[in-house]
Amino acid sequence: MTAAAELLADRGAAAEDEEFFRSRPFFDAEGVTHTLRIEAGGTELLAPLIVRAIPDTDLRDAISPYGYPGAARRREWPAVDPDTVDFSEAGLVSAFLRHALGDPPLAGAVARNVVQIADPGLPRSWRASDRNRINKNRRAGYEVSVDPGPQTSAEQQAGFLGAYEQTMRRTAAAERYFFDATWFERILASPLSWLAAARAPDGRIAAASIAVRSDGFLHYYLSGSSDEHLRDSPMRNVIAALADLAAEQALPLNLGGGISRGDRLEEFKRGFANREQPWHTSEIVCDREAYDRLSAGREASDFFPAYRSS
Repeated sequence: MTAAAELLADRGAAAEDEEFFRSRPFFDAEGVTHTLRIEAGGTELLAPLIVRAIPDTDLRDAISPYGYPGAARRREWPAVDPDTVDFSEAGLVSAFLRHALGDPPLAGAVARNVVQIADPGLPRSWRASDRNRINKNRRAGYEVSVDPGPQTSAEQQAGFLGAYEQTMRRTAAAERYFFDATWFERILASPLSWLAAARAPDGRIAAASIAVRSDGFLHYYLSGSSDEHLRDSPMRNVIAALADLAAEQALPLNLGGGISRGDRLEEFKRGFANREQPWHTSEIVCDREAYDRLSAGREASDFFPAYRSS
């Protein structure tokens, strides 16, 4: 099979109205700039990308937006080996692609992480400690609302942003994971988004999560809990509400994974999951000569691309 790739300046080529991670509100929030088009055997794959200048050079590379963007497939086709694709017309040194959940369309994709799934088609098996905490919070006066993103108020969005930023500071998250109010406004403008929020007895948002629908899943996308209410773990109540929403929509709830396999975050999510599955990425070297030249002298690591490792 002959395969070739090109970089399209039209970022909307990969857009799909029914999939959040390939929708225009998501592209706007993430700053998607281009579409990578791979054609093979009369079929095509369209992947959204953020194209970046490589510091101190006149070269460029690209990365998928955060999340599970995958690619729009115009027709089903066997997985393509990136090593057989001619990337010379793309004008990139490398590309890091995040796939949607499921079988990746590119051969050799790396199982980057394992995500926890709460599937409404399977029996729930929540831990007794989680059920007890949820019920205790309800008796104490915690209440959860789940609202479509476009119907959320400025007060709801500000409450979520406050809890989210506190969570990012607690976990010493990288700057990449801090988003401003405009970013959240764009995300919640999508009709494929929801905001689930647990309010404490005093009415303030104690924990909240943005959920989005894409590629056959409801995704527990971004979440946060306030420092003040962390001991009560109201996020358990939020997840319970999202599990109910997923059941209403007959969609599995993707809870995501941990930062590393088997860590406390993954263990927390596993308490609500009844199955798991791998999530894949592809690390593509488009221009081997330039890649090797830029990476020369770097200490060996798993970071991709190697020339951007610190």
